[in-house]
Amino acid sequence: MYWIMFLKTLFLYFFIIIVYRIMGKKEVGKLGIVDLIVSILIAELAAMSIESPKSSILVSIIPILTLVFIQVVLSYISLKNSKIRKLIDGDPTVIIKNGKLQFHRMSQLRYSLDDLMSQLREQQIKSIEEVDYAVLENNGKLSVFQQCKDYPLPLIVDGVVDERVLKELNRDNRWLQHLLQKNHVDLNDVFYAFYTKNKTYIIKKSELR
Repeated sequence: MYWIMFLKTLFLYFFIIIVYRIMGKKEVGKLGIVDLIVSILIAELAAMSIESPKSSILVSIIPILTLVFIQVVLSYISLKNSKIRKLIDGDPTVIIKNGKLQFHRMSQLRYSLDDLMSQLREQQIKSIEEVDYAVLENNGKLSVFQQCKDYPLPLIVDGVVDERVLKELNRDNRWLQHLLQKNHVDLNDVFYAFYTKNKTYIIKKSELR
């Protein structure tokens, strides 16, 4: 019985390494909700097989492969469709804007002031007054910009315009279209465009090939 548990554990160890290679490289702290759920389920399924020596190892392998297939398909669809990506991963949320706390957004996320202060301390920031701009990312990490008006604002991500950023810059789509025409760039060819220090920087998909 024990040698069966040993062989199952050994096999599942290497099997799960291959599985995570297939799903892609991500740091544990950067896992999205779907990735985290899949990781927990894989761990539970592997444990079920190891704890039951008499059961077939396929009891774990088949559900794990099913989860991997679902995760890979969702990742591919999310990569191609920004609406699906936002539905699955959600949107980053501005917690501090121009040095002011966005209490209504914190309330919507059930994100407390204690949570905020804890994450600021982790980044060696003593008080909110030191922060000009802070964003709560999809993975729960807080991105902080200290008293700086030149932080990069993403205008276009994978061909999709971020209307919120345009609004924050007091610009509109006509301004953006004129900018793209001036640089002889088609919107669909934009991989990433951001605005900082009163300038717009554009990375084209065609340049990445």
